[in-house]
Amino acid sequence: MERIWRQEGLKVPKKQPKRGPLWFNDGSCIRLRPTHRNHVWSYEFMADRTHDGRPIKILTVIDQYSRECLAIVVERGLRSEDVLSCLTELFVKHGPPEYIGSDNGSEFTARVTRQWLKRLGVRRLFIEPGSAWENGYHESFNGKLRDELLNGEIFSTLNEAQVLIERWRLEYNTFRPHSSLNNLPPAPEARLH
Repeated sequence: MERIWRQEGLKVPKKQPKRGPLWFNDGSCIRLRPTHRNHVWSYEFMADRTHDGRPIKILTVIDQYSRECLAIVVERGLRSEDVLSCLTELFVKHGPPEYIGSDNGSEFTARVTRQWLKRLGVRRLFIEPGSAWENGYHESFNGKLRDELLNGEIFSTLNEAQVLIERWRLEYNTFRPHSSLNNLPPAPEARLH
């Protein structure tokens, strides 16, 4: 091929360096695999609407190792200050994680968020745009929330959405069996009984 390019008077492109694979031979993604609690958390937004058509924004935070949903914040709108407020409460309760993963949404990439996480020694993991598979644990969780609650409920008010979503979160953490956890729920207090 190189000879043909030269005969045509075209410049031969430089040899590209080899890159590592994007996935393993078994089809699974290469990503930071959590090995213990507070190793890797992730947070992400979802959207829904109340019956009157007004939007609600939902922030979900999970511990990827335990699969525990640490928080779900439901409001009409959420900004980076709201994300930091939620994370502050979680860091006080659980301690900061080593890593926290998210997409490149403005609430997650805001300077104040980046600086705050850096001061606390929390390293950030970003998912490439259009690569939801890089955040498979969280995508799976959000899919369950959507399938099991959001698609089947019509929320009359924001308060109703907050109450029902928090009730679902508690049930998810304390009663719902998870196949990846030997059919136990993720919350530590549920495992003790």
